Amino acid sequence: MYLFVNFLCSLALLRSAFAATADQWRGRSIYQIITDRYALPAGADLTACDPGQQTFCGGTWNTIKDNLDYIQNAGFTAIWISPVSQNYEGPRTPYGDAYHGYWIADATKLNDRFGTASDLKALSDEVHRRGMYLMVDVVVNNVMALSTTPDLSTFMFKDQSQYHPYCPIQWGNTTSEQNCWLGDTNVTLPDVNTQDPTVVSAYNSWISTLVSTFNIDGLRIDGVHVNTNFWPTFCAAAGVFCIGEVFDGDPSQAAEYQGPQALDSILNYPMYNALVDAFSIPGPQNMSALTDMISQLKKEFKDPGLLGNFLEDQDVPRWANISVDPQSLWNAMIFNFMSDGIPIVYYGQEQGMHGNSDPWNREPLWPSGYANTTTYELIQKLNQLRNFLVNGTSNWLTSSIDVLTESKEGIAFMKGDVITILTNIGSPPQNVSIAVYTPFESSLSTVDILTCKQYAVGSNGTVEVEYSKGGVPVILIPNTALFGSGICGQSAEVEAPNTAQGAVVSAAFGELRRPSSTVSALVVAVMMSVCGGFLSIAF
Repeated sequence: MYLFVNFLCSLALLRSAFAATADQWRGRSIYQIITDRYALPAGADLTACDPGQQTFCGGTWNTIKDNLDYIQNAGFTAIWISPVSQNYEGPRTPYGDAYHGYWIADATKLNDRFGTASDLKALSDEVHRRGMYLMVDVVVNNVMALSTTPDLSTFMFKDQSQYHPYCPIQWGNTTSEQNCWLGDTNVTLPDVNTQDPTVVSAYNSWISTLVSTFNIDGLRIDGVHVNTNFWPTFCAAAGVFCIGEVFDGDPSQAAEYQGPQALDSILNYPMYNALVDAFSIPGPQNMSALTDMISQLKKEFKDPGLLGNFLEDQDVPRWANISVDPQSLWNAMIFNFMSDGIPIVYYGQEQGMHGNSDPWNREPLWPSGYANTTTYELIQKLNQLRNFLVNGTSNWLTSSIDVLTESKEGIAFMKGDVITILTNIGSPPQNVSIAVYTPFESSLSTVDILTCKQYAVGSNGTVEVEYSKGGVPVILIPNTALFGSGICGQSAEVEAPNTAQGAVVSAAFGELRRPSSTVSALVVAVMMSVCGGFLSIAF
């Protein structure tokens, strides 16, 4: 009896302290949200948000919570929301208002523009009830001001020694990048001195509290070019997966920020640049840039499978702004889902938003009507397949991508037992084909999950894709590997529940997988009382 109770107590306490690890995030797909621009309260004016005005439009944590069906129905298993900390409050700046959440004042306080602590907890609880993860954006590198000699009284750190002296960044100079200020003289971003032990201690205490209070599963960290030895202790204090923004297309330099000496992962800007080069129309359509980048990432990064793959975010133009052909989006997007790394879709990408750089790439989503566009439906298929592969018995997730063939018109690669064939020719039909030599046996029956068309493997393991109907992507998987997937006529392993049943199943799964902060605290308190004679616990 003693051993049994001791085991139960240990298990309960272990679950209460559970946090999402890098390996658990590896299998997720993420939908990125700017809180102010995702959804409005019922009855709000749906025509009043002009991104060019650079001001608040009315999105909140509650409006995200009330509109999660749109994200979950697309198959995403995580959301990433913009920063939740208090932002600049004052007269309008030359670059508008702090609607985006990145102009930090006091990180320890919440941004009441987006709701209350109860609202943020309710969003977190609802995300977890659905079996999804919550990632929150945080800004550690800097605060925001309107001069190079700001009043420090409104910031988390109020002593001048806790900031680096003003100097504009000289990009390419590591010391300058780590110690000088982002922004310009219109809106300055005073650089926090992350070498100062008091700063390190305060930041570690803050992030630990933030994560535990709101049951956060992962952090996206804005502008991580500080001294890299700051990050291991910061992320250890958070106790969750950390992915950072390193705005650098050079894989060898960007790779310095992944590993035990820095972060779990970074956003994959090197691959983003290669995808633009390979697929954008008009563009260089340099497919060799893509294959070269695949090779470089394998060489430079400790774990390419954790990199964050994206085509759009709040800092780069929308894909439809740089490429006029929708097929280019679909081919490039499929690469991000089917190759090594964690796929990330920026809100509105699925609706064909086409804004240029800031502020035009921060449009409101609601004018779209949250329609089931062709791109939205493609994402549903990609998430359905990826979630099946992740949760199935194959080694797809931990397999490394292998390029099978590359030409000026396309690329074919294999990951696990899935072969993806992509092209950059665009929508118009062309007299072009791609022959792919696979490791499959001849006559093996495969299926393209995008069209459910059957492809029989030819002699010497060849598969040929022709583009007489335009540059459509193809994702091939052996028919036998789809058993239990519910894809292309295959039955699902478990009968799909109806909506009400699904909510109950998701709720049960979410509570077992990742208890809310309230439940966690209650479990710890009760179990400590019940198990007092069996366990000693140190905090």
